[in-house]
Amino acid sequence: MRILFTVLPQKSTFLYLVPMAWALRTAGHEVVVASTPDFTDTITQAGLTAVPAGRPTGDGRMLVARGVTPEVVEKYRAGLPPPYDIVNDPGNATWQDTLEACAGALESLKFEMFPMLGGLVNFARQWQPDLVVWHPFTLCGPIAAKACGAAHARMLFSVDVFAETRNQFLRLKAEQPAEKQEDPYADWFSAYGRKYGFEFTEDMVTGQFTIDQFPRSLQMVADGVDYVRTQYVPYGGPAIVPKWLQAPPERPRVALTLGSTATDVYNGYTVPLIDILTALSELDIELVATVAESEQHKLGAVPANVRLVPYVPWHAIVPTCSAVIHHAGLATLATTARHPVPQLALHYHFDQPLLGRMLAEQGAGLEIHASKVTGDNVRDSVRRLLTQPVFGERATALRDEIFALPTPNDIVGRIEELTVKYRTR
Repeated sequence: MRILFTVLPQKSTFLYLVPMAWALRTAGHEVVVASTPDFTDTITQAGLTAVPAGRPTGDGRMLVARGVTPEVVEKYRAGLPPPYDIVNDPGNATWQDTLEACAGALESLKFEMFPMLGGLVNFARQWQPDLVVWHPFTLCGPIAAKACGAAHARMLFSVDVFAETRNQFLRLKAEQPAEKQEDPYADWFSAYGRKYGFEFTEDMVTGQFTIDQFPRSLQMVADGVDYVRTQYVPYGGPAIVPKWLQAPPERPRVALTLGSTATDVYNGYTVPLIDILTALSELDIELVATVAESEQHKLGAVPANVRLVPYVPWHAIVPTCSAVIHHAGLATLATTARHPVPQLALHYHFDQPLLGRMLAEQGAGLEIHASKVTGDNVRDSVRRLLTQPVFGERATALRDEIFALPTPNDIVGRIEELTVKYRTR
């Protein structure tokens, strides 16, 4: 089969699909990845074949590349923005607010997808893929699939707030009189359908099927979605295991990362980092803190038991740790969860507060919203993770839940079956 992956030029979300793309490729299928021309180096670094579609978008950074205002950026930083925040309290959602929020979210996505949409459709019609795999934000993927008769699938990089938001939108829409039943997504897809010769169907919003890499403990399940479940397999790009990491730690090791989004997209970290490092120095631990070089000079002198590094492969350091501290980014959280290591989530961005709550409810860790973080409560939380056996027990249960899922290689056969089922040519 020919399989076309398509992604917006966002490295953090692209990395989630690389193991699945390689599983399909090593199963003997032709696999290419389409994005804007300025993203091809990132794709080829992963050893995959890139297809430049459309025109460059600039630096390719999430949100900033869309040209949105700082106020909108901060809404994303503070948690789930509209319309996705409807999943937190659907009972109090109103039709007008939800309609306006969905229309606004689509306008933002259209701004980012427009440079590649026409080129993507042209390539799909020429190459004739059997399957198109797209991220929830890459809605030009199902357009390209419909335009060439391919099957298409969503692949999640987050909690599935996307399908649940759509379900809540449709629920509210059905409660309105006919003359008020607007649907910006259906209208937008239908406009391209008239151009490329297809009819809008609901699967264009949520996929004919959905590849989900995350265990139920860390996932939201939406009604009406056909989920194909697999393990999350970490891939963070080219990496080197440093020499110091090749020796076992002399004291319990705790690793800390606050992710790259805080410095790549926003204006720095949202927690008092030097206070955290100072408070943690009171514990008998070795602390490895990954801090962007642009932020390190702001810290001044750090405690003697802190190893400050700009980057370390997370999948390589976690097995050496007794506990970890992170921002609740799903890649970081899920990579950690493949090991029986308790976690402390200091969350403050998009799906991170939701993920932090899920982690704490499962019992494999603790969570503190970034607005409430102090050095003292981080130190006390880490002490609990290190001394109370229940966290290690629940971390082991989460690891076992993940390992009970099929690997990406294991689900290739199911993907092949669904491709044949949904392909229209």
